[in-house]
Amino acid sequence: MTNGQNGQNGHKKKLETQLWNIADSLRGKMNADEFRDYCLGFIFYKYLSERQHLYANEILAEDKIDFLELDESSAEGQEYLEAIKEESIAHLGYFLKPSELFGALAKRALGNKAEEEEISDEELEASSIFILDDLTQVLNSIERSTMGKESEEDFDHLFEDLDLTSTKLGRTPKAKNALIAKILVHLNKIDFRLEDSESDVLGDAYEYLIGQFASGAGKKAGEFYTPQQVSKVLAKVVTTGKQRLKSVYDPTCGSGSLLLRVAREVDEVGDFYGQEMNRTTYNLARMNMILHGVHYRNFDLRQEDTLEHPQHEGMRFEAVVANPPFSAHWSANKLFESDDRFSQYGRLAPSSKADFAFVQHMLHHLDDNGAMAVVLPHGVLFRGGAEGDIRKYLIHERNWLDAVIGLPANIFYGTSIPTCVLVFKKCREHPNDILFIDASANFEKAKNQNFLRDEDVEKIVETYRGRLQEDKYSYCAPLSEVAENDFNLNIPRYVDTFEEEEEIDLGAIALELKSMDRDMEENNRLILGFCDELGIEVPL
Repeated sequence: MTNGQNGQNGHKKKLETQLWNIADSLRGKMNADEFRDYCLGFIFYKYLSERQHLYANEILAEDKIDFLELDESSAEGQEYLEAIKEESIAHLGYFLKPSELFGALAKRALGNKAEEEEISDEELEASSIFILDDLTQVLNSIERSTMGKESEEDFDHLFEDLDLTSTKLGRTPKAKNALIAKILVHLNKIDFRLEDSESDVLGDAYEYLIGQFASGAGKKAGEFYTPQQVSKVLAKVVTTGKQRLKSVYDPTCGSGSLLLRVAREVDEVGDFYGQEMNRTTYNLARMNMILHGVHYRNFDLRQEDTLEHPQHEGMRFEAVVANPPFSAHWSANKLFESDDRFSQYGRLAPSSKADFAFVQHMLHHLDDNGAMAVVLPHGVLFRGGAEGDIRKYLIHERNWLDAVIGLPANIFYGTSIPTCVLVFKKCREHPNDILFIDASANFEKAKNQNFLRDEDVEKIVETYRGRLQEDKYSYCAPLSEVAENDFNLNIPRYVDTFEEEEEIDLGAIALELKSMDRDMEENNRLILGFCDELGIEVPL
């Protein structure tokens, strides 16, 4: 490991510690997913501020002026601000004045204290500097700056979950102010190093908090988060053989981490598309895109129910990935029988299990040269009825199923059920077989959760990419064999993981039993002797 990498890892560890301390100040006052929203909202505000400061300084470089030095009340200052505002909205999508930047508010919260001084909670509460009203106005100002502009949809209501009037922050305005001031002051000490193009400190911070709060808040917070190692498997599978993707799509995009994970596996992704039903999580996803440097023109995320109200009709994508809610309910309305996404199959997925409805929706949006990977519960591999018919159509009529990957149990937050990854391609390089991988035994056990190690991920990916066959791990099943199994994809039918028990040597066991009998006889004789000496009744 290089000194640079060591330094980055050290900085990351320090950053995570500081973030957790900030989150800790909110712990006990609200649920984990609620204080996640506050922390992430403030991180996002700090990021927008730092980006604004850097960009404005680029514009002002010729005049050798720092953005923070502009006098907002003078005519000259106003002239500069108008010019910077116009450029910022076109380039960044929003605008903040120097007095509205995160650092300016954090300094106001400190009052007369120097930035490097330690300040106690009591001192902050006693401070007469009230910043809550200013902060509310600034957050509204960010959204207002985008109105009527191309970026409006991407910034609309982004801070709606940052409720600064909530009694959970404190019973009195003064108590609320002290808590918010504390968070701003601590967060202002963290250097996000935005000018360093190699660094993704902010992205790391964001993913760390999302991951921590998903594991801490159980099912509710886990709904929007796919464990990083599982995301890595999906991302590596759909980018196999590609350096650039025109587009990537996730119909249940949660906080957007899976979309961004795909981008890490290639040199460039043209555009990001996604849909998310939960409003708070949709806000997180938009923030996450901007935090990771995705330009507002290059992502199109929508908030709606994907199956009932699809938002990207008529579009096809080169990579499609998803971790849909397992066996969710949906309407399975008869009207969907004529919907282009479902009509060719002759059957709709049952209303009690939407798993195949998501598969059908995703395949409808998959480009002919694209790849798709989706995480699903094991039941999709063998359940009958409508699901069996859909499975048969996908394999027998279309031959789109490329691989089935069995994952370990208990690797998702909020559920311990075993899951699998189904990989689909419309133009398959290996059209005569389906690759089965049983990775269910390759994991590390943690206290509450199992997780895939880097070597487990690499083994899955290498096996998939090389279409390797390994005893008790992977097997390329000819389509004829799958047909013989009536299109049942249950992995043990194809990958035999049965371990024969060692042969038992009955002769050796008989000798051992005889030896034990002799020992017992000897022990009994000794006990009889002792009882006789002591004049007590024999306990045999």
